[in-house]
Amino acid sequence: MSPKLASPGRRLLDAFAGPHGIDGYLEQVDPLLVSDQCRAEVTAVERGTEQSVTLTLRPNRAWQGFRAGQFVQVAVEVDGALHQRCYSPASPEGRPELEITVKRHPEGLVSNYLVDRARPGAVLGLSAAEGDFQLPRPWPPSILLVGGGSGITPLMAILRTLFAQGYDRPVALLHYAPDPARAIYRAELERLAARHPSFRLLRSYTRAPGAGELDGHFSPRHLPQSEPRFAEAETFACGPPSLLNAVRETWAEGLEQRLHVESFVPPTLAPAGEPGEGAIRFAGSGVEVANSGASLLEQAEAAGVPAKFGCRMGICHTCTCRKLTGTHTNLITGETSSEPDEEIQLCVSAALGDLSLAL
Repeated sequence: MSPKLASPGRRLLDAFAGPHGIDGYLEQVDPLLVSDQCRAEVTAVERGTEQSVTLTLRPNRAWQGFRAGQFVQVAVEVDGALHQRCYSPASPEGRPELEITVKRHPEGLVSNYLVDRARPGAVLGLSAAEGDFQLPRPWPPSILLVGGGSGITPLMAILRTLFAQGYDRPVALLHYAPDPARAIYRAELERLAARHPSFRLLRSYTRAPGAGELDGHFSPRHLPQSEPRFAEAETFACGPPSLLNAVRETWAEGLEQRLHVESFVPPTLAPAGEPGEGAIRFAGSGVEVANSGASLLEQAEAAGVPAKFGCRMGICHTCTCRKLTGTHTNLITGETSSEPDEEIQLCVSAALGDLSLAL
């Protein structure tokens, strides 16, 4: 998040405080007192399932809020190194505290650290909220939500915001989880469904047939049971790639304009080129390597060239860098571009032949 311009009084205080400014001293007293960086203290930790943890965060005054469905980048120190990852708040808009739920992943350095070791009193870094996956204004007359795994978190923010502000029009949620024990927010969703007649909750437990209102993975046959007018409903889907691919196929026949999709899992990115096809030049670092065909972020890391990154899936734009020359392809969309002096995302871009980066 870009720091705000300091007031004359603040600049005077910083001048008296010395080279580190007033924040350098305030940070020693309380890390949340710094005014030009957004940070948050963990005030509560709840492990709702064996594979997840829900953190309640108290941001400092630099926090500017979020819209339901957006994500934030959370900075966590793990073994002395700072790492950033994207998480969607699950709390409703406008609350002073923030809630995120983190699910364990097999190779998730940050997620596993938080699931295992997060404790009240820890201080995390926060970015400004980002993302277009959010409720439109004015609110639509009917809403359909489709979620799987930790993809339920932005959908919880949407549901909580709607109900907190008196929305009483049709809302349906299709929620997919392996079994009831691993269904994040299961108890709260049941309470919401009991409290709000306009809300229809339909769950499918893919490894426990018969345990939910639906069975199996997402299929168009689930839709009439959840929202008969789904073609008219504004639809929000978040979850693993297999779920989102099935949803996209269902909405492909002229309904795409009502579908909003967000993924929490990096897509499988196939190398775009063969080893030996050109070279990657990191102009700012003076390093040149043979093009392996992998993403430009992976090649920078392998070459020891420092590169900022966040989500590693083309969402947060933290890794955006200027391409000086060359042709690149987007590993998600397949689109190519040979434009010089172009801003590209390193994590989802690969070189087609020689390419130079301002990195």
